[in-house]
Amino acid sequence: MLRSPSRIVRTWIAAAIAGSVLVGCGSSGESAPEETAAAARTRTDVTVRPITAARELTDAKGVKISLEKEPRRIVCLFALCDDILTELGMVPTATNSALLAHPAFLGEAKAAKVPVVPGGFIAPEVEAILSHKPDLVIGLGDTHGKLAPALKGATVFWPMQPETWEDSVGYLRDVAALTGRTAEGEKAEKTFRTKLAAAEKNRSDKTALIVFGSDENFGVATPEADVTASLFPRIAHYPWKSRGVDGTYSMEEILARDVDVLFSETIAFGEVDGKLTDKLAENPLWGKIPAVENDAVHEVNAEVWAKGRGTRSLGIVLDEATAALR
Repeated sequence: MLRSPSRIVRTWIAAAIAGSVLVGCGSSGESAPEETAAAARTRTDVTVRPITAARELTDAKGVKISLEKEPRRIVCLFALCDDILTELGMVPTATNSALLAHPAFLGEAKAAKVPVVPGGFIAPEVEAILSHKPDLVIGLGDTHGKLAPALKGATVFWPMQPETWEDSVGYLRDVAALTGRTAEGEKAEKTFRTKLAAAEKNRSDKTALIVFGSDENFGVATPEADVTASLFPRIAHYPWKSRGVDGTYSMEEILARDVDVLFSETIAFGEVDGKLTDKLAENPLWGKIPAVENDAVHEVNAEVWAKGRGTRSLGIVLDEATAALR
């Protein structure tokens, strides 16, 4: 039996090798027929409500944010922040992810000019954060929440906790409101919603799977706790359900699902030692999975698929996933 890492481990991995990412997620059986039918009928509304500029707001998770002025110096401690700022035409004052180097964001040359917060994803240095004199610091709640006391009084700290694509859109709208980039926010949301609606209209009947990790202790991304995976029931057959913190699953279970298209995110602490698919290929059952037999295994960019979680990253995911699922 292959055991998937815990949710906090997936969170740390997704941004340290560098998400609310998964705690030991695995399949729990085929989706109920009514669930599959409901997903097939789903159509995302492409209408975008106007965004109103604000100095104070309460996000969808109940976090209250209050600023004296529009924030211009924003430090990003996880990649969703970088994604949102890029969508709004802004560049973070400092960052803690490698997402900006992707060509769909700033590209390597421009990203290299953005200072990196020392200390890594798990323990970014408070003094280094404050040295940038930020108006706003955005981090991942269940990882960076512990920084709140040290930042209090010196800046505003916003702990975000995205779990679905709807959460990501909500955070985009909130940041757009606080920064006064309302038109940019509306445009980014409209672009994403339109792309998702098109993918839903052409929903594939193929069975898809997203796996993550660096060795045989891989995980399965599930819609309940993974932003990218939350898209997949809308665009394909995605029978994977979270089993909770102690959930496990086996290669036998994956084999039994007749996976047609498989997406692999190679992520790990420290240096990555080869591709996840190369490690999984050592298991004799791996080669029997239909996706493997039919050369339908796709190594994807983990910076975008596992960490980005914003509308620009998710748009890239939709482009790549729908192409592979045709």
